Amino acid sequence: MSGELALEVVNVTKTFRLHHEKANSLKQLVAGKGRNRYDEFVALRDVSFQVYEGEVFGVIGENGSGKSTMLKCMAGILQPNAGSVTVRKRMSALLELGAGFHPELSGRENVYLNAAILGMGRRSIAARFDDIVDFSGLENFIDSPVKTYSTGMYVRLAFAVAINVDPQLLIIDEILAVGDVAFQQKCMEKFVDFRNEGRTIVLVTHAMTSVRDMCDRAVWLEHGRLVAEGDPAELVEAYTERMLGDRERGADGSIRRGSGEVIVQAVRMEVGGSSGVKRFRTGDSVVLELDYVASQSVPKPVVSISIESLGGAVVTAPSTRDVGLVPEAIRGRGTIRIALADVALLPGTYDLHTTITDFNRQHVFDHLQRAMRFDVMTGKPYETGGLVTMRPEWTLG
Repeated sequence: MSGELALEVVNVTKTFRLHHEKANSLKQLVAGKGRNRYDEFVALRDVSFQVYEGEVFGVIGENGSGKSTMLKCMAGILQPNAGSVTVRKRMSALLELGAGFHPELSGRENVYLNAAILGMGRRSIAARFDDIVDFSGLENFIDSPVKTYSTGMYVRLAFAVAINVDPQLLIIDEILAVGDVAFQQKCMEKFVDFRNEGRTIVLVTHAMTSVRDMCDRAVWLEHGRLVAEGDPAELVEAYTERMLGDRERGADGSIRRGSGEVIVQAVRMEVGGSSGVKRFRTGDSVVLELDYVASQSVPKPVVSISIESLGGAVVTAPSTRDVGLVPEAIRGRGTIRIALADVALLPGTYDLHTTITDFNRQHVFDHLQRAMRFDVMTGKPYETGGLVTMRPEWTLG
């Protein structure tokens, strides 16, 4: 980050009128004597923050918190009732992909139309046209009317156009949720490229892992107000606790949340035949045991663990669904064993979290934040930098 401001939001307030009834004719309007009763809805209330050049800045909050209204104010689509938004760099806003597309026109014609709306001249569009089409993967359909496109094709073309206007400031709404898995991977690679090039990015997403891992700073909006600003890992943890609700806070600092039909009752670590340990060396083989109890039949549960460094970086987060180990249902008591051979973690302190969800990983039955804190000591190979070893074999010629 250069320390220069790329975007500044100062005391922004945005309100909307929610009308009780709408006059459908002149007669109704006259009968009502021109009155059209409404309530005033405050979508944003006195919000202020600054985004610096070269940083990735996250905006989090539940549905209805004011995130989309804030983005539209930043993009100039909406004007605040009070306060100001100052943009100091060339901006591209990826909010409603394809908003400028015309269904009767071909993909080719819509590329020129949409890129022009985003501020590109015709020569610049022509110079980038092949890159846009190649990124979208729609070479065989580019001269077909957009109205014949599937939703996925539509989004891919719109995204390909939007990222090729060469902006220095990107305002992005759910960048990682577009298209199929392969296209999402391309989007992620482009996102990383933009970040490495030092472009400023404002990202709104419900993917909390993306905010924690990619953003330098973040803000949290709730009911139109800014409730917190700062380190993304801390904000994500506080936000998740608020959204899911705490059920139990352990004496060791663990936090449990979820609906509770099944819970992880105990977590143990076994190293070299010794159970209950909380310390091992790089290269040791480790077995984790998760004791669970299900108070009722839970269909197709997915069990996952997450190991994080003390600084909040996720090292690994495997699940039973990854390996196709999903039972039809569980009930009562049981134990899940996770064998980790020749662990590559380098010396440091790590936290282990456990989660049990439904098959779609949308509903959380149980999440135990910091189920265990453990230490890794120096082992083989001996390395001092990073979180994991790649077990390099060096040759000096």
